[in-house]
Amino acid sequence: MDSVEDSTPVDSHSPPASPRPQSSTHVPLLLPLLLLLPLGPAWQIAAQRCPQTCICDNSRLHVACRHQNLTEVPNTIPELTQRLDLQGNMLKVIPPAAFQALPYLTHLDLRHCQVELVAEGAFRGLGRLLLLNLGSNRLSSLPQEALDGLGSLRRLELERNMLEELRPGTFGALGALATLNLAHNALVYLPAMAFQGLLRARWLQLSHNALSVLAPEALVGLPALRRLSLNHNELQALPGAALSQAHGLARLELGHNPLTYTGEEDGLALPGLRELTLDHGALQALGPRAFAHCPRLHTLDLRGNQLDTLPALQGPGQLRRLRLQGNPLWCGCQARPLLEWLARARVRSDGACRGPRRLRGEALDALRPSDLRCPGDAAEEEEEELAGTAPRAPPLVPREEDGAATPCPRACVCAAESRHSGCEGRGLQAVPRGFPNGTQLLDLRRNHFPSVPRAAFPGLGHLVSLHLQHCGITELEAGALAGLGRLLYLYLSDNQLSGLSAAALEGAPHLGYLYLERNRFLQVPGAALRALPSLFSLHLQDNAVDHLAPGDLAGVRALRWLYLSGNRITQVSPGALGTARELEKLYLDRNQLREVPTRALEGLPALLELQLSGNPLRALQDGNFRPVGRSLQHLFLNSSDLEQISPGAFSGLELGLQSLHLQKNQLRALPALPNLRQLELIDLSGNPFHCDCQLLPLHRWLAGLNLRVGATCATPPSARGQRVKAAAAVFRTCPGWAARKARRTPTFRLGGRRTPIKRRQQEADKVGLGLVGQVPGPQGH
Repeated sequence: MDSVEDSTPVDSHSPPASPRPQSSTHVPLLLPLLLLLPLGPAWQIAAQRCPQTCICDNSRLHVACRHQNLTEVPNTIPELTQRLDLQGNMLKVIPPAAFQALPYLTHLDLRHCQVELVAEGAFRGLGRLLLLNLGSNRLSSLPQEALDGLGSLRRLELERNMLEELRPGTFGALGALATLNLAHNALVYLPAMAFQGLLRARWLQLSHNALSVLAPEALVGLPALRRLSLNHNELQALPGAALSQAHGLARLELGHNPLTYTGEEDGLALPGLRELTLDHGALQALGPRAFAHCPRLHTLDLRGNQLDTLPALQGPGQLRRLRLQGNPLWCGCQARPLLEWLARARVRSDGACRGPRRLRGEALDALRPSDLRCPGDAAEEEEEELAGTAPRAPPLVPREEDGAATPCPRACVCAAESRHSGCEGRGLQAVPRGFPNGTQLLDLRRNHFPSVPRAAFPGLGHLVSLHLQHCGITELEAGALAGLGRLLYLYLSDNQLSGLSAAALEGAPHLGYLYLERNRFLQVPGAALRALPSLFSLHLQDNAVDHLAPGDLAGVRALRWLYLSGNRITQVSPGALGTARELEKLYLDRNQLREVPTRALEGLPALLELQLSGNPLRALQDGNFRPVGRSLQHLFLNSSDLEQISPGAFSGLELGLQSLHLQKNQLRALPALPNLRQLELIDLSGNPFHCDCQLLPLHRWLAGLNLRVGATCATPPSARGQRVKAAAAVFRTCPGWAARKARRTPTFRLGGRRTPIKRRQQEADKVGLGLVGQVPGPQGH
């Protein structure tokens, strides 16, 4: 059976030593021999107790009762047994305390036992158990206390069951667990804190489920996690916010998901990530900064997608391997930046050109930028296009399966295997009909549908993702989405929509992600949104919205992310956001706000991230952010024309604020902020600080932070270019400098750090555990 290594020490958990015969025994044959051997009384009894349906290996303390049609755990298994194999029986139910008579068990195999229920407390008394295998059973749920008593468990196998949900707290008693396998189940959603308590888990296997949504805090509480397997799921968008909670990830597997695009806006930030697999999905485009916050990324696997081009990637400076096989790469002029970047960054790549004709089949890594022709280089490219060589739209698989034609509109391509259908860029004037009933992703981008009529998508009840970008749409008629009961993602970006009627979005009650950016909306379509009780993320960037009024979000009580960047908003009225009490991200950057909408922030107890950059704020007043003080972690105020910040502007944020972005403003002075003790990042770069004695408190505070802050002196000329936190010579002549230096104590070191005395004690403790290397001192800027 699969197991933790045989050599796993059990030390203090081991049973008392006794003389043992060195042989495997089948009880009926060896009883006469056992009576003749000089065994101690304990082992004579143990051998006699071996159930007739089992084989007992006394030398290794193993018992196997495989495929015996057992309906309950035998009650005569020797007490000293360490490994018990019960796979292939008919147990169906594991009752409370089912193994309490076997306190020395370290390995328990219950595979293929038709188990439908694990009762609360089923494994109590197994404090020494290291491996529990419940794979290939019929479990549809786990009671909250089903796994209690397994404090030493290192590996839990639950693959190939029928689990549909995970309840927070289910794994709370498994503090030693290193590997959790939930592959091949029926999970569709991961709730917040789903894995709370797994402080030592290093590998979480969630592949081959039906996951389409991860709550932003689904992976909170996994500080040791290094590998996460999410391949073969139904993720339509990269759940960057959720994934970024697993800060220590080194390997992330997302292959075989119907992802069509990923970019920086997905929010993937994993500083230790080394390997990322996005193979065999539906990727059609990739943002240049999609992995900008994964600086250690070494290997990126994009095989088997629909990428015809790829930008030069910004951010992952350690990238060395880029896998592109199986993509319809077009090696035309637009690929020159990619080749130049690959050479400059020394990234090894694979993949071959689909076109143009003269480069078809050429290996990408064998080409030079000069091999790619641009307009004006020659007429050959134009001739090829006029001749109708391979279409630029990424091709899908043929419409034939086992010799039978799959129903599909004439101008489109339908892939039965991936359940994707596409008619991108076909010049269609109306929404086509006749797609396969099982279609899950429908791509109609870059056509011309001025209007989407009522019931425009008949027979597509399984549709999950609908792409209608760049279609010139001016109207979505009432009931246009009728029958799309499983729709999660609706892309209406880059159209001509100025509004939506109250019934425009009816028929898609489970819609979670709505993309309306780059349209002509003058206000939030609140009446239409009331048909979307499950809406999770609303994208209205780059429209013409000028204010938010009460009632705009009345129908979206489940909303978590609201993106209003790049509008013309001058006012957010009190109460405009209050109905969205679960809101976690609010993006109001690049608008026309002249003050922080403090009263509008009331009633948002879950807000984690607030984007206000690019507004003409000029000044911050006392208590501007107090309504969200208990929850806010990330605050963006960069490029906001800030000239003045009141000493109490950030009051209330002392316990939770982790990052503060104040770069590229007009700050000549800034009060010290010693109460912000949890800061992990503060950016003050690009401000014209005037380094005189009034800035001395800021200098002292920054000098005590073990953070890069980027603050430099602009004036006076004698101090220009010096770092504020390191410019001791500038402030040495200020009144109070000598006195303050004399009474400086270690307790002034802030930025979320403990005092040096406590830190030295902690480091000594870590050395005792073999966990610590060099501890970095204060860094530059």
